[in-house]
Amino acid sequence: MPITFTLADEVPAHVDAVGAPVFAGRVMPTGAAADLDIGFLADRGFEGRPGEALAVPSGRGTWIALGVGEPGEVTAETLRRAAAAFVRTAWRDGSGATTLLAAAPEGLDPALAAQAIAEGASLAAYRFSRYKADPKLSKLESLVVVGSGDETQRGLDRGARVAEAVAMARDLVNEPAKALTPRRLADLAAEVAEAEGLTLTVLDEVAIVAEGLGGLAGVAQGSDEPARMIQLVYDPPSGADASIALVGKGITFDSGGLSIKNAEGMETMKTDKSGAAAVLAAMSVIAALAPPVKVVAIMPVTENMPGGAALKPGDVLTIRNGKTVEVLNTDAEGRLVLADGLSLAVEAEVDAIIDVATLTGACVIALGRKVAGLMGNHAGWIDQVGQAAARAGEDVWPLPLHEDYRKLIDSDVADIKNISSGRYAGALTAGLFLREFVGDTPWAHLDIAGPARSDDDEGYLQKGGTGFGVRTLVEAVMSFQRP
Repeated sequence: MPITFTLADEVPAHVDAVGAPVFAGRVMPTGAAADLDIGFLADRGFEGRPGEALAVPSGRGTWIALGVGEPGEVTAETLRRAAAAFVRTAWRDGSGATTLLAAAPEGLDPALAAQAIAEGASLAAYRFSRYKADPKLSKLESLVVVGSGDETQRGLDRGARVAEAVAMARDLVNEPAKALTPRRLADLAAEVAEAEGLTLTVLDEVAIVAEGLGGLAGVAQGSDEPARMIQLVYDPPSGADASIALVGKGITFDSGGLSIKNAEGMETMKTDKSGAAAVLAAMSVIAALAPPVKVVAIMPVTENMPGGAALKPGDVLTIRNGKTVEVLNTDAEGRLVLADGLSLAVEAEVDAIIDVATLTGACVIALGRKVAGLMGNHAGWIDQVGQAAARAGEDVWPLPLHEDYRKLIDSDVADIKNISSGRYAGALTAGLFLREFVGDTPWAHLDIAGPARSDDDEGYLQKGGTGFGVRTLVEAVMSFQRP
């Protein structure tokens, strides 16, 4: 059950647990109203580091000290992590309150601070429990945030709504491939479209071929499950000032095809639909936030399996925009389906494109499990997306599409090939491949292969799908400026 957030001028008299911010060195912010024994904190080794939490029994119930670090370094992400620490510590309590807003510096927008608190608390309470007999879910049903102002309340409301979308993406990623097939994902997109007033178009396996979506059709050849191309469109009721396309890779299971992965490599390959999950989840909240921007969401969805009709190394595919691709490795399938998706985005004549994909292991090697790679063809648009990610609290890092590497995807028999000629710069050559299908449209590519999945419970993340990209996409749409 989602946590209900309310705003109040002071801590209510009867709540089960109260979370209060504590700066580094065990210093209390003005207005934190905490019934905390500083000596008790010191005895227990509590220092006030960001994300640190310690329950302190008192005469008014349980108070929880929440570390927020140095006063001048508190950010929205600091508050997000502190709210998560509160929920983890108050897991068995039914009601709570927090004075975390007292730690926000003057330069931090109160609405953004409140949004971060709602996001951190909600996402920390998330559990994928559908297949658990005894999931031990959080009992926290309500959280009072001490503060004031209509903008602050709107921040709480937006944070709760965005967190709901992130939870949806996590559910989609965590669902086993047997349960979440391309057809099932299309059904869920139809439910989102109906609930949010979006326009839906779904191409089945026959229409995919008829429409010349050769990348998607080719990858789908080896599976008994038919592919789907899903498109959702949000049109602002009062008219659009600009337009943006969101394209998400939706491989509901990736065996590698005939270039098959080993058993260990397949264990988490239900995660390969994280890009499409992020795009669909973002669309589930965008209409409610009502940006003055038309949003076109495109999700090419299929399995990548080694059936008798599967793509063979050396096969040549024709993508929607007419370019031909020599497939030398069937495990480099994401770029093939994205090529069709990006081609459709260009045809929609949008002002800018963002694609999101668990695309390359090379990006994980370069940036690890917590940072996404950011590439593109337009410096201003790349910067805009990077700033949106920073505000959303999702770490991305710009990588170069070095022109000298373009020749590494030249093919002897087709326009390009789907893997490079060398062992190195795999994330960059994949980005260069995608660039072939966006023309002159400003485009940014997020390789989320690392942060799409967490290996541990940490902060507001749980082991499994993280929903990475949802918050960035929402923020990028809400703050969109035509490049």
